[in-house]
Amino acid sequence: MGKRTGDSKRKSAHFGLPIQGQLPFPHEGLHFDLKAILKRINSEYFSNRLPRNYKIIWGQRRKKRPSTTFIFASIQEQDRIIKVHPLLDAPFVPLWFMEYVIYHEVLHAFVPEEYTASGRRIVHTREFYRRESQFRFYRKARRWETENLGRFLR
Repeated sequence: MGKRTGDSKRKSAHFGLPIQGQLPFPHEGLHFDLKAILKRINSEYFSNRLPRNYKIIWGQRRKKRPSTTFIFASIQEQDRIIKVHPLLDAPFVPLWFMEYVIYHEVLHAFVPEEYTASGRRIVHTREFYRRESQFRFYRKARRWETENLGRFLR
């Protein structure tokens, strides 16, 4: 694991070497163009305030599917990369759900994390949940996530 630096919201996997940002990862999948979705979400919900140098990419395919938990996407703010799980590039995944996943990750760049008195980091704060619920298909997306989680697990 990396170290915490300043007000950074993430831990750097590679100190001083954001290797992910140097590789040409694709953003176009068979069913979704992540860059186009990110551009639309940034415009509609964030007034284009997310810096243009953020990249959005499909994560690497794993040999085995996860068995108990599934992480749809993650944001690496220090490297300015949003990674989306490649299993989401499927015909049964609705566009509005993919938009929700990307909205959720971008929201992390705008809502500050908090720390408990014991120093535990909280990234999904009350303010985060309040703003997350402003996504136009929030309830529908959360319901779809619950009903379809099993499709992503082995």
